[in-house]
Amino acid sequence: MWEWGWLLGTSLVSMVGTRTILYYAPTLGLVHAPSGRDSHEGLIPSGGGMGMVLASMMAGGFMFYFLTPDSVSEEEGLKLIAVLGLALPLAVVGLRDDIQHLSAKVRLGTQVAVVGGLLALMGELPDLFLTPPFSLVGEGVRVGGWVLLGLLWFAGVWWVNLFNFMDGIDGIASVQAIFMLVVGAGLSVGFFPEVLHNSVCLLMLGIVAATVGFLLFNWPPAKIFMGDCGSTWLAFMIYALALLSIQAGWLSYAVWLVLGAVFVTDATVTLVTRILCGERWYEGHCSHAYQRLSRRWDNGRPKSGHRSVTLLVIAINLLWLGPFAWACLKWQQWSIVWLALAYVPLIVATVLLGAGRPDPARADSRTHDRTGW
Repeated sequence: MWEWGWLLGTSLVSMVGTRTILYYAPTLGLVHAPSGRDSHEGLIPSGGGMGMVLASMMAGGFMFYFLTPDSVSEEEGLKLIAVLGLALPLAVVGLRDDIQHLSAKVRLGTQVAVVGGLLALMGELPDLFLTPPFSLVGEGVRVGGWVLLGLLWFAGVWWVNLFNFMDGIDGIASVQAIFMLVVGAGLSVGFFPEVLHNSVCLLMLGIVAATVGFLLFNWPPAKIFMGDCGSTWLAFMIYALALLSIQAGWLSYAVWLVLGAVFVTDATVTLVTRILCGERWYEGHCSHAYQRLSRRWDNGRPKSGHRSVTLLVIAINLLWLGPFAWACLKWQQWSIVWLALAYVPLIVATVLLGAGRPDPARADSRTHDRTGW
């Protein structure tokens, strides 16, 4: 199994990179005094995702030159390198924002351009086919062409932003990324064993290894935060790998929607609620369901609420969403049913937790997350 040693090497590079950033954070300008949107006390640096990004980039290059099998075309390998190149501006802009806040126009403009570049690079993608579980409304609805392109463009930009929104307590974004990529790779290999040595699957595992290396410093109580540098880059790579797996025919849109359900539900319900309540939805806040739950479970111990909520997210992903993602592949004609079963309880729970509503008891709501807008 020596051929898989590169994954351990990727984790080690990520660990060393993160530790180095932690050491030089004051010099790099990555340490800021807590503001009204911060949940931590004291000076905890941001931008730690830079080590994860560098380790993943190195893993991608190593994989391309040494691990890509003869069965994988050079074109496919170059496409992955191009995807990694497209993601780099997000990391650079994110790092600049971690050092000194950038305008929403710069950040959002970069995200729109990068996601658009990805869709142009991808070429033709499978149509989105909504099949009803029962033959009551015809054969279903097929979405393709420019309509699908528009939906995917919007979804990509929204995913990058919502992932950043959800990176608001210790460890939560890291464990979400690890879950999505590990289960995505596992389902691909489970249904198509030959995929194990495919470059797309290998890159999924490489990014998982890099994220694990970072998580060792980000697990509550965190020593360093991922920052926009890490969260926007990681979200984009998950989105790109999801599209590549869909294009290859291994997984489906429904599978990835289920795998991202915790983040999609909380961020979307929170945003919609804030708009309906007349809040300034484009400003930073601390009213996500996971943030409310973290404060409720904080029991006076530093970061105990963070740890509890992150563990809860792990449990929901593994015990609830993982099986529904598998069902979306096993019985694809019932995908709408599995999506509904996966999302409806999460939506109800998010609403009951008061996501997006003003919190009178916490007028100075704090979060170390910064809105991506």
